[in-house]
Amino acid sequence: MSDGPEPADGTPTPGDTPPGTTATATRPPEGPYVVSPSVYKRLMSGLPGFCMAMLASLALVGLVILITPRHNESAMPHADYSSDLAGLTAVAPYQVLAPQGLPPQWFATSTRLSGHGQGPISWHLGFSTARKEYAALEESNETPDGAGHFIDRMTSQGHPDGTAQIAGATWDREFRPDKKQRSLVRRLPGVTIVLTGTASYEELGVLAAALKPQPKPSSAATPVG
Repeated sequence: MSDGPEPADGTPTPGDTPPGTTATATRPPEGPYVVSPSVYKRLMSGLPGFCMAMLASLALVGLVILITPRHNESAMPHADYSSDLAGLTAVAPYQVLAPQGLPPQWFATSTRLSGHGQGPISWHLGFSTARKEYAALEESNETPDGAGHFIDRMTSQGHPDGTAQIAGATWDREFRPDKKQRSLVRRLPGVTIVLTGTASYEELGVLAAALKPQPKPSSAATPVG
């Protein structure tokens, strides 16, 4: 019989623990925490401020996206090459070739006519292709072959890459891997045509198939006195 009263919660006293066993204290069950009204008010008062900060951040991100410059196709240069083409056909000692009937997604971005009657006459005509790549027509009666000459310069010293049959004509293919530059080369009597750029061989072939001979301008009639 124990000398003192048992605890009301039924927890055994040290005297009730059998010999050779260890007493284990029983933890009272955890219940919900009670927050005082003042603490609850402080916690809830920060929520509107947090929401306002998030909305301000999202608005700032939207503004940055809105004002960030984006690629605009209409901002790319569009070149009118009719004047250079007319000048070339008037002075070139060779049969001029120029593109006709290219797909509507193609547009000229640059044109340059150089040379004079006593030396080589060259024409550069650059295009943006349907796949947003670059393709250029290089046309000249300059010496075509050899180090530093026309083909070598226009192809950036490209390496032979086979041939292509386009609209019944044979073109030599050249490739410069480090510049991703492909070229189609055709040697004609008195003139050399190089089509070159980052465009694929397929798109260069579209340009090659569109090349048509251009007529010489008619001479002005001489008035009879």
